[in-house]
Amino acid sequence: MITLSLLHPIRQVPVQVWTFSDESVIRIGRSTDNQVILYSAVVSRHHVELRRVGSGWEIINLGTNGTYLGGKLITQAPVQNGAVIRLARSGPNIQIRMGDAALKELSEHATAARSVAPQLTLPSMIPTQVSRDMSEEAELKEL
Repeated sequence: MITLSLLHPIRQVPVQVWTFSDESVIRIGRSTDNQVILYSAVVSRHHVELRRVGSGWEIINLGTNGTYLGGKLITQAPVQNGAVIRLARSGPNIQIRMGDAALKELSEHATAARSVAPQLTLPSMIPTQVSRDMSEEAELKEL
């Protein structure tokens, strides 16, 4: 199993998650024929390919703006659990998790995010005072 998480650009927490259990190749890019579709001007139509190699994964750059692993431009590299890749110099970050531990960690992130989310107090949608015009209009309808 492999889990890809699109990270928030500032807080570096997952904002979108994709989980794959049986795929041997996962494609990332702008085109709708990818398994992971990212709408960003710096992301190529077919930007990155993740390939299963034995019990691990490797990443292959296909994009014209490059793919970065650990801040270094790569063409092809093995992927370690927890690695973060950046698509293009200023593009989105994707964290790669492998195995069942990935789901447990994502569940913990979701629980933490819910606990720190601000509680919203919505104003009442029921008017507390009926205007004179509305009450007069109601009386006229009853006649």
